[in-house]
Amino acid sequence: MMRMISGNLVLVQAQALVVGFLAAIFAMVMGWIPQGKWNVQHGLLLCASSMLTASLASLVLGVLMICVVLCSKKLGINPDNVATPVAASLGDLTTLALLAALSKLVFMVVEAKHYWLAPLLMATLILLIPVFIYLAYKNEYVSEVVYTGWTPIIAAMAISCVGGLVLDMTVSDKKYHGMAVFQPVINGVGGNLVAVQASRLSTGLHSRASIGSLPADTPHICFNPLTFFCRKNMTSKTARVLLAMVIPGHLIFIYSIKFMKAGHTSITMNFVAIYCAAALLQVMVLLFICNFLVHWMWKMGDDPDNFAIPYLTALGDLLGTSLLALVFYTLYSIGDKDFDVGD
Repeated sequence: MMRMISGNLVLVQAQALVVGFLAAIFAMVMGWIPQGKWNVQHGLLLCASSMLTASLASLVLGVLMICVVLCSKKLGINPDNVATPVAASLGDLTTLALLAALSKLVFMVVEAKHYWLAPLLMATLILLIPVFIYLAYKNEYVSEVVYTGWTPIIAAMAISCVGGLVLDMTVSDKKYHGMAVFQPVINGVGGNLVAVQASRLSTGLHSRASIGSLPADTPHICFNPLTFFCRKNMTSKTARVLLAMVIPGHLIFIYSIKFMKAGHTSITMNFVAIYCAAALLQVMVLLFICNFLVHWMWKMGDDPDNFAIPYLTALGDLLGTSLLALVFYTLYSIGDKDFDVGD
């Protein structure tokens, strides 16, 4: 058990450092293109902060997930219903909090003329990557993922970055400033729900068949969304339950934001109706894609836990951000232009 836990933690550290480095490079390129100039010190600060944040956040969340799974098993609770939502909901919060704190700390040190810190920190973290990869390779539980687990992680990062560009281009227009506070909500809810569905499907396949062959009682993949959600099998029933959680969940978040005066948009009936319709559409699309993607990857010999969930959560970010931008564009087009100026 301990060897399995340590192997997963080491592998996640390697993946986190690589993704943190690539995300920082992407951010620097996107910042350099419109301005035509680049500050070397700021670039080193960004890379060091990004990689350190990714490493610490992955460690904290990894240990937390281990505790959640072990406790769920001891209490007789299905970890798919607990661990996945906890990871998805705390992931952004933990990462953003650490990024803000660590960036500020490193920036203060650099401002104090200690220019050596950022490159030293970045070089140390880069040198740790092959060490973590080697340790993961020597662990029998995760050695295969060392070869196959990079494509979905990096592809998911690229998809999420496109969603970030959509958000940046939208909120840069003063008319759509209110979008920023709702973006983590719509993406978080959608990502949570589809991750739960993917985990349940993957666990069911693991318990009834070997990778590469579908169980004999698996229903045929349905390409008609209406038929998929109306079926009587367990997958469709679970999808309907998850869909039923979308509207109540978003209403709670919407009016919590209104109560805290945390946004720049008036909560009108038009806004609530159009926003909830977009959120429902997002989750419907994600659940439909999830059913096809998990079964297809299993049949192709890929573990959906390692491959499907990164793609689905990244698609949730892109789809949620795009639909949210469309919501605000629609509201502005029909004359719903009121703003509640909050913090």
